[in-house]
Amino acid sequence: MSAVDLPRPVLRRPQAAVDPRALERDLRDRVDGEVRFDAGSRALYATDASNYRQVPIGVVVPRTVGAAVEAVAVCRKHGAPLLSRGGGTSLAGQCCNTAVVIDWSKYCHRLLSVDGERRLCVVEPGIVLDDLNRRLAGYGLQYGPRPATHPNCTLGGMIGNNSCGATAQAYGKVVDNVRRLEVLTYDGLRMWVGETDPAEAARLAAEPGRTGEIFRGLLALRDRYEHQIRERYPDIPRRVSGYNLDSLLPEHHFDVAGLLVGSESTLVTVLRAELELVPVPAHLSLVMLGFPDIATAADHVPAIVGHDPHVLEGIDHQLVSFEQAEHLNPEALKLLPDGRAFLMVQFAGETVQEAHDRARALVDAVPDATGSVIYDDTDHERQLWRIRESGLGATAHVPHHPDTWEGWEDSAVPPDRVGDYLRGLKELMHRFGYGEPSVYGHFGQGCVHTRIPFDLESAEGVAAMRSFAEHAADLVVAYGGSLSGEHGDGQSRAELLGKMFGPELVEAFGQLKALFDPGDRMNPGKIVAPYRLDQNLRLGAGYDPWRPETAFAYPRDSGRFDQAALRCVGVGKCRSLEGGVMCPSYRATREEKHSTRGRARLLFEMVRNGSPIDRGWRSREVRDALDLCLACKGCKTDCPVNVDMATYKAEFLHHHHAGRPRPRAHYSMGWLPVWAALAGRAPRAANALATLPGLNRVIKFAGGIAAERELPPFAAERFVDWWRRRGPQGEGRRGEVVLWPDTFTDSFHPAIGRAAVEVLEDAGFRVKVPDQAVCCGLTWISTGQLGIARRALARTLDVLRDDLRRGTPVVGLEPSCTAVFRSDAAELWPDDPDVQRLRDQTRTLAELLTERAPDWRPPPVDAAAVVQRHCHQYAIMGFDADRTLLAAAGVEADVLDSGCCGLAGNFGFERGHYQVSQDVAELGLFPALRTADPGTLVLADGFSCRTQIDQAGLGPAPVHLAEVLAAGLRGAEPRAVRPAPPRSSGRAALAGLALAAAALAAHRLRRR
Repeated sequence: MSAVDLPRPVLRRPQAAVDPRALERDLRDRVDGEVRFDAGSRALYATDASNYRQVPIGVVVPRTVGAAVEAVAVCRKHGAPLLSRGGGTSLAGQCCNTAVVIDWSKYCHRLLSVDGERRLCVVEPGIVLDDLNRRLAGYGLQYGPRPATHPNCTLGGMIGNNSCGATAQAYGKVVDNVRRLEVLTYDGLRMWVGETDPAEAARLAAEPGRTGEIFRGLLALRDRYEHQIRERYPDIPRRVSGYNLDSLLPEHHFDVAGLLVGSESTLVTVLRAELELVPVPAHLSLVMLGFPDIATAADHVPAIVGHDPHVLEGIDHQLVSFEQAEHLNPEALKLLPDGRAFLMVQFAGETVQEAHDRARALVDAVPDATGSVIYDDTDHERQLWRIRESGLGATAHVPHHPDTWEGWEDSAVPPDRVGDYLRGLKELMHRFGYGEPSVYGHFGQGCVHTRIPFDLESAEGVAAMRSFAEHAADLVVAYGGSLSGEHGDGQSRAELLGKMFGPELVEAFGQLKALFDPGDRMNPGKIVAPYRLDQNLRLGAGYDPWRPETAFAYPRDSGRFDQAALRCVGVGKCRSLEGGVMCPSYRATREEKHSTRGRARLLFEMVRNGSPIDRGWRSREVRDALDLCLACKGCKTDCPVNVDMATYKAEFLHHHHAGRPRPRAHYSMGWLPVWAALAGRAPRAANALATLPGLNRVIKFAGGIAAERELPPFAAERFVDWWRRRGPQGEGRRGEVVLWPDTFTDSFHPAIGRAAVEVLEDAGFRVKVPDQAVCCGLTWISTGQLGIARRALARTLDVLRDDLRRGTPVVGLEPSCTAVFRSDAAELWPDDPDVQRLRDQTRTLAELLTERAPDWRPPPVDAAAVVQRHCHQYAIMGFDADRTLLAAAGVEADVLDSGCCGLAGNFGFERGHYQVSQDVAELGLFPALRTADPGTLVLADGFSCRTQIDQAGLGPAPVHLAEVLAAGLRGAEPRAVRPAPPRSSGRAALAGLALAAAALAAHRLRRR
């Protein structure tokens, strides 16, 4: 094929309008999958992790690869643009477009084959990297490139972006680790591509039809532009910008798969991938080297690269200080050596000694480091990696600093020029008034990450952002670098590619695009004929969000709900499938709208003018997305930017149901403290009423409670009634503590309260229990009845005020109620000094004993235990004190890292939530209970966790920490003391009916 046969480059031009209704109808008729053209779904996919936003035409979630092929055919029939999306974490805008979005991640995540001997596997595009590597672990193999988003990024997205990550130091980019791709062109050609020898390339070029046309064009592109490719493509490890035309060169064996890697869904749809695998390193050692500043640290990179490290990363003092300010990774930060900048250097070895010796040799070779330390254990290494992998989130929303944005996020230069490049980049940032943003990244390969405090809400700020990007592009090109070293071009950098490659190669990119996608239907406006970098901004000069009045104060977001809704940066950690707590409903459904990110996106769209979500607090789309939020608060800790979806949900429900009837469950479980207090007057009658045949079903229906659930029986005697009879005892040499009588301990499991009194008194405390009816307001908060919650909390403050002002600790036994005092109350009243005292003086039982009675020794229990942390323990209070206390008592604790129990307060009891509740428990808790050794204790401080375990009938009845310690004091085996399931009788049932009538009358009176 001669040069004149090359197609003319694609030029973005107006396209014929697509009829979305007809398109949706045909997709539904022909595609085996979920077809979504509703406002909520379109809003969900309107943006990625970038500065850009484009509302899609619709979304298709195919169940099979074949269904995706059919979806492309329907789009072709209608001339609809198409965007193939992985995890949606792209930082350059390539995962949002006015197109039909194909989301592979829910269903198409199969590992199709593994060839252990040849170190190959075949996968579908929706498989998550960490999930793939878990499945490969039995072969001793892994996929080498490992981006920081490895818990949630998909292989399809990695292929689209040519991802790298820290391990690219050892294994290279994705383009270096793909053997073959099965691809589909927009016009319907489906084929496997990979390295192609000259004879095979000639044979394919001679074929008639589209296959021959494409291969003839590729050969012509290679021949015409070979000289320019060799001259203008920077010879650096991290050139990700532009198309991989260099893959067509003879030394790369005319690798068409390599050419298509990194093409960002602009050329083809990837259907399957054959990946090259590498052995899992036997042992790793991590060296942390300290330096006086980040540029000096970078100056040492060339010498360190000579030691052949497995990984070589850079971290500056700003990232460390930002994480300190946000209380991120506190234990890991203590492991850093002296210095204001750090290099993380990891070595692999066949033995621990070999890896350690290589690390020691490096330390000896860098005598001018301000500090150094070697870690050979995986626990410390994992902690330190969290510092680095938290970089994007930790630098986005820093207290008392302006928000930062991508825009010059991942430039790359030769590794021996990083120090000088950083000095030039920092000077440029100062010149534009952006201060000193954090810089960190993959220094061993010259890739620098940063987020910059661009003003994206004014015309002047946007213009400055554009000017900065143009100057920064000139700077990186002057150093022989690449605009993108990891995250691709998308819209952030595509307009600047001419600066890096020159006009001839930009023309070649257009010709390649025209060869595969002559109609410009594949992700148009990205890489080739791109939108301007200051176009389609998520904010922009016209951004004027709705700023509603709220019940919560949002002190971390300047008191503004619209700022809170903007907090999510789209990194997608909430879509991880293992570890931590976030996000249980996503793990159970693998559905974007049931992730923390999905809900945050809809809330952002709710407050954004000109959005598909246009009904404010009355939005059904937001309500439906929040319906499966378990309010576990896992995101408050696990999310790198601390999105607090439980609080946002409570706020939304408060307004959504204002002035109109609420769901039935809000009256039954939301008002549980009232019903429990009434039931406490005649618990036998209340239990009989709840178990009366026939009436039980009516009660559940009337209360919006799942039919599959059993109603927990009330205790025969409440804890507060026992306390009134018993009173305080002991000398209290350590002073007085207030033991909080939460509704769940008081009315359902009072034996826990009695056990706590026994333990506290043995430890030398004098126990006090409020002598008035009090409540933290938890159930009203979780159902969004915030006015009542505030009144309940105000009454509690009145009762506790004197104790709080004396500095008396308040001990919480139920984690969810304790979390209200430690978190929610201060969100409602951030400036009230008594609320601050309540927050600061509230302690868990374990915290109080370890902090205020450090010389008290818990009694020996000497048992093994499976421990289910309550989500609020994990997210708000922490569990370190519990670990310490259990270890001191001789309890061999297996603390599950399996997330939420699934019941989560009222969530698992509500009608319509039962199956999701069980699915969440099956992700970790239930399997752990089934496989536990006989005789193992089950420890769960949360009422919800205990109830979920009890009703599943798996293993022994779960016990609270207080019960374990109290049993040790008595020399007895820990066991749960729970209300016995009641046997109904006619007299008790009549009493129960009278009680129900009284409860209804009280409820009506309160509503008035």
